[in-house]
Amino acid sequence: MKTILCIGAGYVGGPTMAMIALKCPEYRVVVVDIDAERIRAWQSDRLPIYEPGLDRVVKAALNRNLFFSTDITSSIAEADIIFVSVNTPTKTFGQGSGRAADLQFWEKTAREILAHSTTDKIVVEKSTLPVRTAEAMERILHSGRAGVHFEVLSNPEFLAEGTAVRDLENPDRVLIGGHDTDSGRRAVAELVSIYAHWVPRDRILTASVWSSELSKLAANAFLAQRISSINSLSALCEHTEADVSEVARAIGMDNRIGPRFLNASVGFGGSCFKKDILNLVYLCDHYGLHEVAAYWEQVVKMNEYQEDRFVQNVIASMFNTVAGKRIAVFGFAFKADTGDTRESPAIRVVRGLVAERAQVVVTDPQALGNAHRDLADLGDAVTFEIDPVKAAVGAHALAVMTEWSDYERLDYRRIYGDMVKPAFVFDGRNRLNHRALFDLGFNVYPIGKKPLSHL
Repeated sequence: MKTILCIGAGYVGGPTMAMIALKCPEYRVVVVDIDAERIRAWQSDRLPIYEPGLDRVVKAALNRNLFFSTDITSSIAEADIIFVSVNTPTKTFGQGSGRAADLQFWEKTAREILAHSTTDKIVVEKSTLPVRTAEAMERILHSGRAGVHFEVLSNPEFLAEGTAVRDLENPDRVLIGGHDTDSGRRAVAELVSIYAHWVPRDRILTASVWSSELSKLAANAFLAQRISSINSLSALCEHTEADVSEVARAIGMDNRIGPRFLNASVGFGGSCFKKDILNLVYLCDHYGLHEVAAYWEQVVKMNEYQEDRFVQNVIASMFNTVAGKRIAVFGFAFKADTGDTRESPAIRVVRGLVAERAQVVVTDPQALGNAHRDLADLGDAVTFEIDPVKAAVGAHALAVMTEWSDYERLDYRRIYGDMVKPAFVFDGRNRLNHRALFDLGFNVYPIGKKPLSHL
């Protein structure tokens, strides 16, 4: 029985390996991490991440052919195929700070693989990395003992949090990048055969390593660009009394454009979009492509503008001050069906409101633990409440930050009765029934639409 190892038990490594173990019972799949608490959580009934359907997949394979461990050294030695899925955040120091990928964890992992390998291995880049990072990994891996060969492949993930299990079971495509050599082609074929257990062969794409690495950055940049594009139009819609939903529907029916990622909102978040775009910007600048870098950097600037504009609209609509006013923030995860708060628009919005001396109460069904950590420095200016109805008691305004479906079914008549009047709703996701809220007495401020106000 061959052994597949994944180094990194986070949002990508854990779910991906669980699906491979489920679909490929003839492989032994091991996931390792230095975080012992995270590993214990993977072995328990309370997984370390929330993802619909993930518990079913993990339970089906756990302790059958899926194992979680902190023993990185022995696991590397025993593995035939090693997926590297460690964190590659944006650098916060030194050259490229704020844009380049921080590769210190990735390099440390490469050196660990080198130190503990005595047999040939296929090493698979699963982390999102700059173009030509595989070349650096190969140099590290081939600097060690003679007779041990490492073949490095690129296999970027294209998962969307909240639908990761569905994306793994029925992916749009699986991309595998390898070298056009005999050993490279053999390694690619072996990884293809793993995915072919459940993915149709015509959805498994092979490419060069460099094309594969760039495709991941490019895909996220294109998706984020669509969101920033429609959000830029939402600002114009509010000034011209056009309706951004009608505009999005009209342009989305053009089959050259399509309707996806055209929902105006307070902005995009998550671990990938901003990080990958800034990485792309840094690479373009590195190669002297400054106009290209500026083009993609504007996607991130537009997203930050949208978040700041949301705060400015709240302040302006509430008589130019929110000082001392209670504002209930509905949702803190960057999107529904996940507890992930990385780069969530709610972080910037809450901080902007607190800077204006608002008293903010945050509610979210899955992300309150992360919200506590993200806002710990704000002290008593922010409180937390799991029940959105209770969070709204005594509030002057509701600010909807996450499109949780539960928020569409709340008793807003009761909520309105418990709020300070005039009561406001700022719908940062355009998911609520605005006319019904207005009829109850709320002053309603959507994104990219004319407000419904009694004032």
